[in-house]
Amino acid sequence: MHHVTFIQDLAVVMIIAALVTILFHRFKQPVVLGYILAGVIIGPNTPPYPLIENRETIETFAELGVIFLMFSLGLHFSLRQLKQVGATAFIAAFLEILFMIGIGYVLGQVFGWNNMDSLFLGAILSISSTTIIVKVLEELRLSRERFAELIFGILIVEDILAIALLALLSGVAVTGSMSLREVGVTVGELLVFLVAVLVVGLLLIPRLLRYVARFKSDEMLLVTSLGLCFGVSLLAARLEYSVALGAFISGAVIAEAREAGRIQVLVAPVRDLFSAIFFVAVGMLIDPHTLVEYAGPILAITAAVVVGKVITCSFGTLIAGNDLRTSLRVGMGLAQIGEFSFIIASLGQTLEVTGPFLYPIAVTVSAITTLLTPYLIRSSDPLIAWFERVAPRTFLEYLTFYRHSIQGIGRDGSGLHANRLLRRAGIQMFLNTVLMTGLFIIAKWYAGRPLAWPSVPTWTGGPPTFIWLGAALLALPLFIATFRKLQAVGMMLAEMRVARSSPTRNVNAARVLIANTLLIAGTTALCLWLLLVSSALLPPWPVLLVLVGIIVVIMRVLWSPFVQLYTTAQVALRETLEDTSVVHDPAETPAEPVLPSILADARINMLELSDEMPAVGNLIRELRLRTLTGATIIGIERAGSPTVNPDPDEELQPGDKVLLLGTEAQLQAAQRFMVHR
Repeated sequence: MHHVTFIQDLAVVMIIAALVTILFHRFKQPVVLGYILAGVIIGPNTPPYPLIENRETIETFAELGVIFLMFSLGLHFSLRQLKQVGATAFIAAFLEILFMIGIGYVLGQVFGWNNMDSLFLGAILSISSTTIIVKVLEELRLSRERFAELIFGILIVEDILAIALLALLSGVAVTGSMSLREVGVTVGELLVFLVAVLVVGLLLIPRLLRYVARFKSDEMLLVTSLGLCFGVSLLAARLEYSVALGAFISGAVIAEAREAGRIQVLVAPVRDLFSAIFFVAVGMLIDPHTLVEYAGPILAITAAVVVGKVITCSFGTLIAGNDLRTSLRVGMGLAQIGEFSFIIASLGQTLEVTGPFLYPIAVTVSAITTLLTPYLIRSSDPLIAWFERVAPRTFLEYLTFYRHSIQGIGRDGSGLHANRLLRRAGIQMFLNTVLMTGLFIIAKWYAGRPLAWPSVPTWTGGPPTFIWLGAALLALPLFIATFRKLQAVGMMLAEMRVARSSPTRNVNAARVLIANTLLIAGTTALCLWLLLVSSALLPPWPVLLVLVGIIVVIMRVLWSPFVQLYTTAQVALRETLEDTSVVHDPAETPAEPVLPSILADARINMLELSDEMPAVGNLIRELRLRTLTGATIIGIERAGSPTVNPDPDEELQPGDKVLLLGTEAQLQAAQRFMVHR
């Protein structure tokens, strides 16, 4: 009778989901909300009695829904797109995670929770829900928008950082301190897994799919694609990574194949079926009694998630060089938590370091923020229009200056010396951060030793509070040096870009805006990182605020001596590393070579393609023209419509006029290759 129970459960899920979603369609509401409401109706927490007998089966189907959603996301979001949004995605995701961990920790302290509950709450709030956002954006038909591409990139970076975060939390929970070695090993193994799968996949999968596509069978192509998807997902699960990450990687690799468009169409119905079950399963987790018992914390945490993520994600996207409208839409789209938050909450329960209330609170907050997500995305444009009406015109002009300036960084070679200085400053800031992190790690080790500590009032947090204060004071010279480097980097970038791109009366104001924005963002991220690595030593938050005030006063009073101390140490280190036994004659120093003009012998030639030419029907990247001949296709004219710098996946067709760039010998070799290959 087991199979009858299974069919009964599946029938109940699909029938109630269909009825509820029909009503939501009728009233023009997001279908995702209908699925979650259907889960609440049939869930075990809704009287008079549960309609589902075997929840494990539904949860298995929900796991399939996650796999299909992530696989579909990978198909739509190729590796080239990930490269284009990589910088923005990393900056926004890194800032968001640091800010939200800090906000969650402070909230937990306000509620009177212990340090571990507060730390896990911050981690729960830091990761947005990939599956929910993908479904909502597809339903609203916005997945092809620029802001959606940025959201997808941020989500992928978040998922990767979340794996490192899980390792960090495990170490803190078990040992009471953060093991950077364990986190480093975890991140290194993850990078090896990603690189290996991508390289092997890009070498084999497109060729396999091209072979399968020759049979002209949609069924064969679908089964092969899903086999690859589940195979990579299984590999990720065996290595203790997320199956969602494996599904996304397989989709991203398949997206580089010529058959990706057909596969997207074939996978869509299967994805819709299992994703519906996934959201129904999320609704089944909602317990109305939890909503009543923890109503205050749930409302406060929900508000913190929405406001905090909108601000941090929008700010991170904005400082990466995107316009205000795109940045705010990114922030509104990421204002929820989901499946990774459940994993983090269950980790705390499994390790027995968090209270039993944390998991149901996380589920409830996830459900509420999921309900809000479609409306937040829809309201982003009216909010932006309102902001542009009420905001000072000068401020909007500054934002425009900043965006154009950041987007122009690195696009020309006139600032080579400045770029070298920026790299040097970046290395120094990185080393300073590592040294400060090491100080707090040593402090945590020292606090854990079985020593006879003097008795201090319990309200201060005990001896760890004073050990933390000592480490913070020792780190002050390094912190001040990093602050000054951030200040210099901001001023240098502002001077480099605004001086050339914005010769107007607002040049100075634009420079100040760029410099201060980078300074504030960098300093805030550094402070949050130091709070995170010293979380095991942090005192109660009222005491922490007082100590931070004391540290600020000391820093202001002793600013100059700290700067001199750091400079002296830096000079001593440089003198130690220099080889003073060799005397260099300035006259023997070779002059910097003059860069030759690489275009001196370049020529341009046009070749019209005919049916019998072997190059016809091939993608540009398949020809490997530059590798084999040295010439480059820089343009295609097709039916009177020119395309400059065509995409490598552009297929050459009969009648195309191909524009080739290269030397005379390279052009001749390219013409022979394309005509007689």
